[in-house]
Amino acid sequence: MYSAPVEEIAFTLNHVAGLSAALEEGRFGDLSGDLVAAILEEAGRFASSEIAPLGEKGDREGAKLEDGEVTTPKGWPDLYRRWREGGWNGLTAPEAYGGQNLPHMLNVAALEMWNSASMAFALAPTLTMGAIEALSAHGSDELKAVFLEKMVSGEWTGTMNLTEPHAGSDLGVLKTRAEPRDDGTYRIFGQKIFITWGEHDAADNIIHLVLARLADAPAGTRGISLFLVPKFLVNEDGSLGERNDVLCHSIEHKLGIHGSPTCTMIFGDGRFGEEWGAVGYLVGEENKGLACMFTMMNNARLAVGIQGVAIAEAATQKAIAFAKERTQGKAPGWSGEGKNGGQNSGMSPIIEHPDVAQMLLTMKALTQGARAICYACAHATDMSHHHEGEEAKHWAERAALLTPIAKSFSTDIGVDVASLGIQVHGGMGFIEETGAARYLRDARIAPIYEGTNGIQAIDLVTRKLPLSGGDQVKGFLAELKQVADEVSARNDPDFGETGDRLRAAIAALEAATAWLLVAQADGRTTDALSGATPYQRLFGLVLTGVYLARGGLVAADNGEGGGRFSLCRFMAENLLAETSALKDRVMAGSASLAAARSLLD
Repeated sequence: MYSAPVEEIAFTLNHVAGLSAALEEGRFGDLSGDLVAAILEEAGRFASSEIAPLGEKGDREGAKLEDGEVTTPKGWPDLYRRWREGGWNGLTAPEAYGGQNLPHMLNVAALEMWNSASMAFALAPTLTMGAIEALSAHGSDELKAVFLEKMVSGEWTGTMNLTEPHAGSDLGVLKTRAEPRDDGTYRIFGQKIFITWGEHDAADNIIHLVLARLADAPAGTRGISLFLVPKFLVNEDGSLGERNDVLCHSIEHKLGIHGSPTCTMIFGDGRFGEEWGAVGYLVGEENKGLACMFTMMNNARLAVGIQGVAIAEAATQKAIAFAKERTQGKAPGWSGEGKNGGQNSGMSPIIEHPDVAQMLLTMKALTQGARAICYACAHATDMSHHHEGEEAKHWAERAALLTPIAKSFSTDIGVDVASLGIQVHGGMGFIEETGAARYLRDARIAPIYEGTNGIQAIDLVTRKLPLSGGDQVKGFLAELKQVADEVSARNDPDFGETGDRLRAAIAALEAATAWLLVAQADGRTTDALSGATPYQRLFGLVLTGVYLARGGLVAADNGEGGGRFSLCRFMAENLLAETSALKDRVMAGSASLAAARSLLD
């Protein structure tokens, strides 16, 4: 059973991502380290003891649809009620609407624990938090007054309605339409698919944020508007009124996240209400909806990245526990006795076998590295909100640079680590009863939604590397070099070759970065995009190595090096060698890709 790694989460937040320094500077008002610790401890308790036991049950039962009504797994509505009554939905929300206005870093850490316990359950609040952000930033005062307090409390949940059967990543071709009415409202007509928690029985109302097009709107993405469409209309006194013309037509039968209802939503087919069309309220300005939705989507991408971390953590815990108990063969040097036991005629626990140990340490290193990347991204977002002028711009650009890496690298390693977890379990991993397969099934969606990881790579290379004329990424690389230099300067044998390996990996990243910037400046866009995905992984691996080393340096200063030395050394001497090959793919892969394209005809 999953146990929230509160101590590791707190260490990464405080000492690797930068929360402790920000608290010392007074960036977050009266927030103290003791309060942070208390919040993390209670979040860990709730995730481990209340969500996790129902997570497995939810996977087995799944969500069910009957007559347009969705039933979530048994016990989930009450679990959600207890979760929202704990105040977890409003950690970062505005105080004016009942939120706690805490740092984004704390919310991301809590989201990790919810998702490790049950990714399917955690998707409901994840979407609601994003809807709160979009409405807070772009909604009218009237809309905020009616909807925000109930959404912040979690009494009402939120969704994001973008995708249509013919319009996935290319939102410019969506067909859902909006018709204005004299009273200032709109009527929405259309179909949306893959809507997470679009219908359920855990909350009294569901607030849909829907992208649609007005009749006279410009073509493409410049003609998209954003509308708030509640399941139930709201009376003037704040009570729930009549049912809006919104219907869940079906739910998807998915590979994973079975407890999460993924809905096909129909707006305006005349099922409810006196007039055809779902009543919608404009959020922001007409034809400016995509910009409003991106407020929600950017932080949602980080939230999806943390899902990768969460699944990796849970899979790693399960695999290590199994490897300590499962005996098979006799490991080199095994005496029949040891810290992990050893019965069955001298057979050793499989954790003693080098191959299994290597898989487990790979899982552990990638998980901790991805966690640090996501927390560092959240830290940059927080700093952008607590600085002004050029400093605010710097941190906003840092968050923008890290977001596609946090989303893509973390979700990729979520799949990789969950797959390794099945491998550690052997044949038992392929059997559903052990629970290892669930993690791989759940993890597989994360590299796809909120912008596929290929789209994240395009964003990283074409939009984020050129920030401030390339100075943002160059300055970041200089910071990474400082960590590598500090490791080497320690001259500590416990670090092994970590310093040299880090410098080589950073040099590979630096060369690939320079090449991509020049390729784009020269108009060689195809060459740059051909190397985008390997570049994204190259960046993620380098950051993993650096952040693990940063943790090792802090632990050394505190006299607690031990395991952190060992893990960052393992990462550097076993996994960073891939960075050289990735650099070559970035800089030399375009020609061979072009030559082989005809094979796909």
